[in-house]
Amino acid sequence: MKTEQLVAMLAQNAGAVQRGVAARRVLVALAVALPPTLVLMQLLYGLRPTLGRDATLWMFWAKLAFVGAIAAAGWAAALRLGRPGAALASLRWAIVTPFAAMWLLTAAELLRAADGGRATLVLGQTWLECPFRIAILSLPAFVALFWAMREAAPTRLRLAGAAAGLGAGGVGALAYTFHCPELAAAFLGLWYVIGILIPAAVGAWLGPRLLRW
Repeated sequence: MKTEQLVAMLAQNAGAVQRGVAARRVLVALAVALPPTLVLMQLLYGLRPTLGRDATLWMFWAKLAFVGAIAAAGWAAALRLGRPGAALASLRWAIVTPFAAMWLLTAAELLRAADGGRATLVLGQTWLECPFRIAILSLPAFVALFWAMREAAPTRLRLAGAAAGLGAGGVGALAYTFHCPELAAAFLGLWYVIGILIPAAVGAWLGPRLLRW
């Protein structure tokens, strides 16, 4: 049998591919992941009692915007990479900008601080547990995103896994914000970033193993 005949036989009676299937699966994954993430945060850590007061501070909203932007960029990148041959160039700035903005705030904060206060800004009160708590809270979104991407057709498997992990890490950090008392840019720019990059690194490692098709 010639190649042309094989292709024609496989394509016979093939229906049109529905548009937007991958996008719907990613949206479903997000809807499925958010409730258990918030429940897990409440069960493990709980809402902090000063949440109402902190919500009056601009840095609280900057923190939410920071992790929310990372989550959105990660999910958008995962959706894009679920399509064979899709380019990621248009999303690079969306991924880089939140990190760059927080690091600029960090630099300004550390420059203004007295020498003795810089370590306090960087370490805060919870630096030992913060990254690991974010990684734990990323698990529901991590599983949901990998489920959605397995039904897509990613070709750059390591990068697709890293994008899924980045999106999951952003969701975990977003949920953890409602427990974490830290508002210093220096803290967020280091320990939150590490917490978000843990699932991104795990995703890059698991991508070639779990997303192969």
